[in-house]
Amino acid sequence: MKKFRIILSLFIPLMLIGCASGTYLITGTQREAIGAESVVIYTEFPAQYETIGIVTASSDAGWTEQDSLNYAVAELKNQAAKIGANGVVIENMGETSSGGMIVSGIYVPVSAQNVSGKAIYVELEKNAENPQ
Repeated sequence: MKKFRIILSLFIPLMLIGCASGTYLITGTQREAIGAESVVIYTEFPAQYETIGIVTASSDAGWTEQDSLNYAVAELKNQAAKIGANGVVIENMGETSSGGMIVSGIYVPVSAQNVSGKAIYVELEKNAENPQ
């Protein structure tokens, strides 16, 4: 029984680290891939943009719902970067229950945080790139 608890104590953190998954659907003109750190999250559409596609992501990793949401948003940015979008306008956020597991006789519910939005390309202003 002691070995089981040791193995379980090592296994649970690995499950919580988990991973996020995502997809993209190209609906416009795909651009060259960029780094995910260059993708900006928007809550509203900017004045001028070009829609590249639709991106979705989900994560059940993390100790809290906020951690899971952070992982999902990071994956959303990864998906957008793959198709050359430098922005994402988040359109939907939610949670889905994916059942649960029993840990040391205690039922632990597992849920995933889901986000989706439009992957967009925003032309950067020359003045913003080279401030004087």
